[in-house]
Amino acid sequence: MNAGTRARLERIGTDGQYVVVPMDHGITMGAVTGLKDIESTIDAITRGGADAVLTQRGIADRVHPNKNDAGYIVHLNGSTTIGPDENDKRRTGTVEDAIRAGADAVSFHINVGSKYEREQISALSDLTTEASKYGLPVLAMAYARGPDIDPEADDYNQYVGHAVRLAEELGSDVVKTGYTGDAESFQHVVESTSLPVVIAGGAKGTDKETLDMVRGAVDAGAAGVSMGRSIFQHEDPEKITRAVASVVHDDAEADDALREAGLAVEA
Repeated sequence: MNAGTRARLERIGTDGQYVVVPMDHGITMGAVTGLKDIESTIDAITRGGADAVLTQRGIADRVHPNKNDAGYIVHLNGSTTIGPDENDKRRTGTVEDAIRAGADAVSFHINVGSKYEREQISALSDLTTEASKYGLPVLAMAYARGPDIDPEADDYNQYVGHAVRLAEELGSDVVKTGYTGDAESFQHVVESTSLPVVIAGGAKGTDKETLDMVRGAVDAGAAGVSMGRSIFQHEDPEKITRAVASVVHDDAEADDALREAGLAVEA
């Protein structure tokens, strides 16, 4: 890792821990709740303690005036929920596009185990080579998804561990993946790579469920979160961001983090 990459990693995290809020869902899902007035959402979550926000490059002008000195990650592939196959992620820009958009890092989604795996492996490998020339970190969103992968199976964490290791093998700097349900099973995922591992938010649950998941991931050795809808679609994005950041950066327990952020603790 070169000096530029190390310096830019510090812009999207704090002491090697990460609270990233991806909001690239406008391509995937359209202008859903939280993304119509994305300016206000970005202002709220960065005031709440997000280290970085993530969008597609076309939204950059709406990001920078509202991110309160947080880092900025440009996502470089995508698909839609109304297309023939959401797993078929295609390139949406280059590293130079991201630099022109003011990015501190780039990200890329790969579905390990899908029928698009080969193309996505090649594309991620090309991207890490390209990004390293500019000292730009790559956040790989590496998921275990495919016809032979059952998230409910006992060996699901083995597939997720494979996905994060693949991201490291291809030259990524940080890897995001799905949580496997508990700290014990997720520990294998974290131990499968030397990269910082951050978890996705998954399906939107209660505040307590969200914070318990974050706590479990941190207990397993995760370096934080890259959490979208659970944060940007929350009725108070600033407060939920503050609670998540408290667990990630201050090692708070879930209930304590909720109370300190001014959110109710469900019985």
